[in-house]
Amino acid sequence: MTTTLAEWLAAQPVDQKLARAVATMAAASAEIAAVLRIAPIEGETGLAGHTNVQGEAQKLLDVISNDIVLNHIGQNSDISILVSEELDEAVHFDNGGALLVATDPLDGSSNLDVNVTVGTIFSILDASKGLLQKGSAQLAAGYAAYGPSTSFVLTFGTSVAVFTLDQSDTFVLTKDKVAVSPASGEYAINTARERFWDAATKGYVDENVAGETGLAGKRYNMRWVGSMVADIHRILMRGGIFLYPLDSETLEKGGRLRLLYEGNPMALIVTAAGGKATTGRKNILDIQPTDIHQRVPVVLGSSEEVTRVEAWYKKA
Repeated sequence: MTTTLAEWLAAQPVDQKLARAVATMAAASAEIAAVLRIAPIEGETGLAGHTNVQGEAQKLLDVISNDIVLNHIGQNSDISILVSEELDEAVHFDNGGALLVATDPLDGSSNLDVNVTVGTIFSILDASKGLLQKGSAQLAAGYAAYGPSTSFVLTFGTSVAVFTLDQSDTFVLTKDKVAVSPASGEYAINTARERFWDAATKGYVDENVAGETGLAGKRYNMRWVGSMVADIHRILMRGGIFLYPLDSETLEKGGRLRLLYEGNPMALIVTAAGGKATTGRKNILDIQPTDIHQRVPVVLGSSEEVTRVEAWYKKA
């Protein structure tokens, strides 16, 4: 017997407003999945012709996905604020809603034209506490991964559940109480950026490359999709570590990935599943944001691997 997301949410000891906000993001994700399935047929690929607040060229599907999320949230009176990667400023709805949603509507969109997994990331917070809250204040976080199947991954901060979209566009529970393996032989990093790395990152990766002949004492495989959702979903399912560290090129900006709608939600998910999340020097969930589009270094995944990275930073 299957359990739907709606049934699962009804059984959770959470406020119903929060449950409805999660359901809103699930409905938006299901619609985005449907759009992505036929986007090449409909001609909804390529660039939109403008850039977002980060100065990145927007794909047409970035804009479409943002519009879908905005439309669904606009119909939920429990949500009064939306922060999106694709919007310069936060959107305020005059509805008195208690919740704030921060989202990357379509993560990894550079992979769209080659049919590789992309996703939607979201974080839910108490709107009364303002736009700039630590990740530890999150009420819920999740992501949708649009791959061979569409997965919806969710945490309220204590455990992680995975749902899969069925043929009737209903999310059904397929994994509950997901646990990230504490040890792993896989790491995900963009090695094309090696010339920019700091000593800690280079030391950690060099140990992994040395494999069983080096101090790590075991063989590693390197994985890099270029879609945070895809890389984190793999780690959640079978362990590993994801690194987008601070380097000489991203130093001035503070990092590459955005704190509110990338670093924080993924950190909450991974830690709720027993993993760790750090900048290398500080727990991501303890960072006090200073801007809605603030960037940070991100290292997260299997606890033993993250601890090794932290040890390298202490040496440095």
